[in-house]
Amino acid sequence: MKSSNIGGQAVLEGIMMKNKDQYAVAVRKPDQEIEVEVQQYNSVVPWEFARTVPFLRGIFNFIDSMVLGMKTLMFSASFFEEEEENKEPPLSKEEQKKEEKKEKYMMGMVVAVSVVLAIAIFMVLPYFLSSLLKSVVPSRALLTVIEGVIRLAIFLIYILAISKMKDIQRTFMYHGAEHKCINCIENGWDLTVDNVRKSSRQHKRCGTSFLFFVMLVSIVFCFFITTQSHVMRVVLRIAMFPLIAGVSYEIIRLAGNSENMFINLLSKPGLLVQKITTKEPDDDMIEVAICAVEAVFDWQGYQRETFGEEKERVGDSAR
Repeated sequence: MKSSNIGGQAVLEGIMMKNKDQYAVAVRKPDQEIEVEVQQYNSVVPWEFARTVPFLRGIFNFIDSMVLGMKTLMFSASFFEEEEENKEPPLSKEEQKKEEKKEKYMMGMVVAVSVVLAIAIFMVLPYFLSSLLKSVVPSRALLTVIEGVIRLAIFLIYILAISKMKDIQRTFMYHGAEHKCINCIENGWDLTVDNVRKSSRQHKRCGTSFLFFVMLVSIVFCFFITTQSHVMRVVLRIAMFPLIAGVSYEIIRLAGNSENMFINLLSKPGLLVQKITTKEPDDDMIEVAICAVEAVFDWQGYQRETFGEEKERVGDSAR
């Protein structure tokens, strides 16, 4: 199966879809109309070659994903703040520019703090917790495995905890709509509400699977840290995070373009976790997702190129 190479994320009452350097955000506004905005995304990395080099590109793709994700999330949230804003006097152009600069600064701060917290919770904390067992588990290799198990446990507990929140549950429904649209296209079916509804809500190129691979790959990399210094062990774990992200990205990229039995087996755990991070969407959510896809991606052209004119356009079952 040829990957469509489109991807996206759920935002507040909507979907962001990205194709190459163009992205679209479709949001179901409070008045039930669908607002679609299409823009070019300028990477935070100015060197184009760095975004194409294997392993290196995964690091920068991860940073871009966080920046774009925060930007589109703020855009979708703006529709639900308009009622309060309308009660206040309109801002002048100079004040609007100041607000935009303030938002960009805040967005950068949020992304930076998010990365620091993620590294602290998922890389550093599991090491310290596993170190508490050193007196009863003398084997360094076994301690490394235990550290990895703790890391995975924290990740799963976090996902399970936030999945209980009402707003997050709706976001996970939109996440499901995003996956269903991509699977519908990559199955060769016409992008209609009925066909999308029949499609799977799990996809091998999902960010959830990427994070799951980060957890697994980190276990392997931590085996190579042999220093006796606790400080250096922590420093090296933090220093290796970009490399771990780069390797994990390449695995996800390979999985999205392969039906190899081993690759499919390797993808299974991430797909199982997606049963938590995606939920079945309603038809209104599917309509929003379709709008986001069609704004940036010629799915009909992709299907002609991939499946030819004779491809059956209506699926009988989900993947």
